[in-house]
Amino acid sequence: MLSYLRKIDWPIILIVLILLGIGMASIYSSSSSESGFLNFYKQAAFIGVGLVLMLIFALIDYRNLKDNSYLILIFYLVFLILLAGLFIFGDRIRGVKSWYKIGHLAFAPTEFVKIILIILLAKYFSKRHIEMYRIIHIIMSGIYVFLPALLIYLQPDLGSVLVILFLWLGVLIVSGIKLRHFFILILIGIVIFALSWNFFLKDYQKERIISFITPEYQPLEIGWSQRQAKIAIASGGLLGKGFSRGSQTQNGFLSEPQTDFIISAIAEEFGFIAIIIVCGLFLLLFWRIIRIAFEANDNFARLFTAGFGIIIIAQVFINLGSNLGFLPVIGIPLPFVSYGGSFLIAIFIALGIIQNIKINS
Repeated sequence: MLSYLRKIDWPIILIVLILLGIGMASIYSSSSSESGFLNFYKQAAFIGVGLVLMLIFALIDYRNLKDNSYLILIFYLVFLILLAGLFIFGDRIRGVKSWYKIGHLAFAPTEFVKIILIILLAKYFSKRHIEMYRIIHIIMSGIYVFLPALLIYLQPDLGSVLVILFLWLGVLIVSGIKLRHFFILILIGIVIFALSWNFFLKDYQKERIISFITPEYQPLEIGWSQRQAKIAIASGGLLGKGFSRGSQTQNGFLSEPQTDFIISAIAEEFGFIAIIIVCGLFLLLFWRIIRIAFEANDNFARLFTAGFGIIIIAQVFINLGSNLGFLPVIGIPLPFVSYGGSFLIAIFIALGIIQNIKINS
């Protein structure tokens, strides 16, 4: 047991704990302006469960998962069914059917699907990386990604679809996709976006993109949230207004200060320096994860670890971009910082697997 503990990547644990602490401080602060501290206590419970699960998965040999294709396929199919079941049994929250409501708790299968797709893609390409010149492997992996992505899009959750697409493209690049194939995929993506604008995107999704390109578009409606986020960040200055003293956060002008716009709430009360610290912590976390990927003993471990790093950096990029105004608002939480149990527990499980990869390297 002691030998296992010595091999754990403790810098990753430390970075995660600091990010969790920053998130909890902001959730506590914004809770004082809302109906109560229920979210704060729930987040504390999620963290406790997540840490226990991380430890458990850190002690389970990841090769038991790598060598069991049927188990991976079963997980994949079960969560496809759970995604489909949302349209019948799911609760609509903020216009999106992404959760099963169980009392005061909500379960979002989409967050676990992201981790399952990392496992599935890592398994698929770990045996086929030397055959990346064959277009069939891009098509087959694309089908695996398309099925859950379609169900998630129909919820509709465009943000998670983009994260999954980033994951797929990232794993393809790490696996050694041919350059011409990569550019063909980009071209196909542009064509699909053009078709989606005319046939598939919802009106509110189009309005979010328009409001991003043209900030003065409906400033009191669709552009309100991002406008208030910018005001919160700017008003915080370099060092912030102080704990629980942010006017935008405490007076309800900043929408979703515990989830989508938590970094704006942090910036208002702790200053722009807090954004720099959070970004620095995520860069350190990404570097530690990629370092484990380079040191891994096999392709599955390397691809899984890299895939997890891609998920983290994609969500950080989208969330910060939405808050700072250089990306549309598409509802993506900030890992370890934003309130939310499903994604937090899912990434703790993935971190446990990565820790086991580190132990066995």
